[in-house]
Amino acid sequence: MDWTLEVVLLPVSDIDRAVAFYRDQVGFVLDHDTRTEQMRVAQLTPPGSGCSIVVGDLPAQQEMAPGSMRGLQLCVADAVAAREELLGRGVETSEITVFDERDGGTFFGFSDPDGNTWAVQQLKVRGEKPLIPTEARDRFGAE
Repeated sequence: MDWTLEVVLLPVSDIDRAVAFYRDQVGFVLDHDTRTEQMRVAQLTPPGSGCSIVVGDLPAQQEMAPGSMRGLQLCVADAVAAREELLGRGVETSEITVFDERDGGTFFGFSDPDGNTWAVQQLKVRGEKPLIPTEARDRFGAE
C-alpha cells in the first residue's frame, strides 16, 4: 500500500499575501481558493510536485503560529537557475551552498513573508527523470 504525502498545512497571518507570494513570486500553481462562511483555504502546488501547501484558517492552522514551519524542502534540477528565477521575481534567497559534490548536496533557502522557511535542494536527476512524468502532468492539467 502506498502512503503519499499530498498536502502540508502552512500557518500564515495573511491568506491573500501568502497566495500572492507563493503564486506570483515563487511560481506555485493556485489549485483553488475556497471560501465559505466558516473558513477559507487556498491550495497551491509547486510545478511537477505531487504535494501541495494549503494556506487558510482551518482549525489546525489556527493552532500553529504564523511562520512556525521550518525546513520545508523543494527539489529542483538546477539550483542556480531556480535561485535566479526566484531572485528575478523578488524573492530574497540565501547563497547557494555545496555540502557535497554528489547530486543532492547543493542547497539554498528562502522564507515567506511570515517567516516559514524553505530549503531548495538540487537534484540533477529531476531534469532527466521527473518525479511526476510530463505525460502524467499533461493528462491531469498541471503545469
